[in-house]
Amino acid sequence: MKHANVRFTYDDYLLLPDDKRYEIVEGELLVVPAPYLNHQRILRKLGTALSGFAERQGIGEVFYAPCDVVLSMENVVQPDLLLVTNERNAILTAANIQGPPDLVVEVLSESSKRRDLEIKRKLYAKYGVREYWIVDPEARTIEVLICGESGYVSGGVYGVEDRLSSAMLPGLGLQVSEIFKN
Repeated sequence: MKHANVRFTYDDYLLLPDDKRYEIVEGELLVVPAPYLNHQRILRKLGTALSGFAERQGIGEVFYAPCDVVLSMENVVQPDLLLVTNERNAILTAANIQGPPDLVVEVLSESSKRRDLEIKRKLYAKYGVREYWIVDPEARTIEVLICGESGYVSGGVYGVEDRLSSAMLPGLGLQVSEIFKN
C-alpha cells in the first residue's frame, strides 16, 4: 500500500532485507518478482552477445540484474541488462552504478510490462539513458529506443528475421532470431 506522504529513498532501500528484489521509482517502493525461465534464457543470450561485442570492441562493460542503478535518492532500479561505456565508467562504484547507464535492456513479462513500457521508459528518458531496448518475448521483437530532446523515439522494431542495429553500437548487427531460439 502506498501512502501519499511516504517516500522511500536509497537510504531506506539499503535497510531492506535481501530476500527479494526491490526498486524505488519516484519514491515508491516496488517488489520485483523473479523472472520466468524463458526471460532468463533470452537475457542470457542477449547478454552474451552484447558482452562479447563490448569486449571485442573495447567499448565498455555489461552488467546483469540484480545490479543497483542509483539514478537519484528516490530512483533506484535494477534493469535486466545494462551497458556502461568506457567514457562514462566513473559512474561505476564498488557497490553500484551512480547515474544513468548508456544502454538499458528490459525483457517484458506479465508482471513488468506496464512498469517497463510506461514508468521506466519515462524514468530512463528523464535521466538520459541513451538507448533503451525493450525485448518482447511474446512478439519476439526488440525495440530500440533512442533518447532525444523530448523523450524516446523509436530507432526500429526488430523481429526474428532482422539484424538489430544500434546507432550507439555501430557494427553490432545482432541476429534477433538467435536471441529467441530455444
